[in-house]
Amino acid sequence: MILCAGEALIDMLPRKTEAGEAAFAPYPGGAVFNTAVALARLEVPVSFFTGLSDDLFGERLSRSLTVNGVEQSLIARSARPTTLAFVTLSGGNASYTFYDENTAGRMVSEADLPAIPETAEAGFFGGISLAVEPCAEAYTTLAERMSEAGRLVMLDPNVRPGFIADEARYRDRMQRLLTLADVVKVSDEDLVWLMGEGDTGVLAEAVRANGPGLVLVTRGAEGVTAYSGGDPLHHPAPKAEVVDTVGAGDTFNAGFLAGLADAGCLSVDTVRAGLSDDALRRALDLGVRAAAVTVSRAGANPPRRADLS
Repeated sequence: MILCAGEALIDMLPRKTEAGEAAFAPYPGGAVFNTAVALARLEVPVSFFTGLSDDLFGERLSRSLTVNGVEQSLIARSARPTTLAFVTLSGGNASYTFYDENTAGRMVSEADLPAIPETAEAGFFGGISLAVEPCAEAYTTLAERMSEAGRLVMLDPNVRPGFIADEARYRDRMQRLLTLADVVKVSDEDLVWLMGEGDTGVLAEAVRANGPGLVLVTRGAEGVTAYSGGDPLHHPAPKAEVVDTVGAGDTFNAGFLAGLADAGCLSVDTVRAGLSDDALRRALDLGVRAAAVTVSRAGANPPRRADLS
């Protein structure tokens, strides 16, 4: 089982009314929520930890998790409101404006953290839940506990610069997480934000020098390159008609983890020893194929296994 820990929120996606007026429609979302749902649709057992409201949006998020088969027993529930993310699209690329003060997700604290389930082979962390207090410290603590317990930890910073109020503190937290993570996935833009300008391969190996055994750098339609100390392994992305990019990276994360699970490679020792090229390429392939389906659909709507056959 994979434990996903991070935000669940409502994406307010741009739409048009019948009268042609601009409007927003609510859809369940959040980077880590999307990854959890995508894993479940890929038939990988998954549990989700987050702070979830009992308001109408929180109930909608919970129903979506139920329908998709995501286990919810670890969730911390409260009467605080649900985080809202208003999405604007430009050329299919999404940008976000968040409404997050005192929400159920943001106010998760260390006191809400669950015990690590014995069945959890790996943990996935990332998204805006690592950028704001107090939830960021809570999730970082959970990641540390999973690492100390010998469970595989995957990190996707999914950097949203406009959401980071204290950059120095955020960078310090990222350093803690990079030190303990076994797998790190970054977009090329995330990589530059974290490490500065430079050659992609040099920057990726600098990330890996912090501690991860494997660093994955995604470049949208150009695919993904894996860095693990030897020769980089590049895997192209399949062609897709892009409707929007909402949830694409989250789906890639799920596909990659599902590929590791398929190969029996969800372990710290296996990743640290170095995945075989075949196992790594299969996991990358599942990630990019799943993401290609998501970008061909409006909003974060990841594929099921049957959609990839």
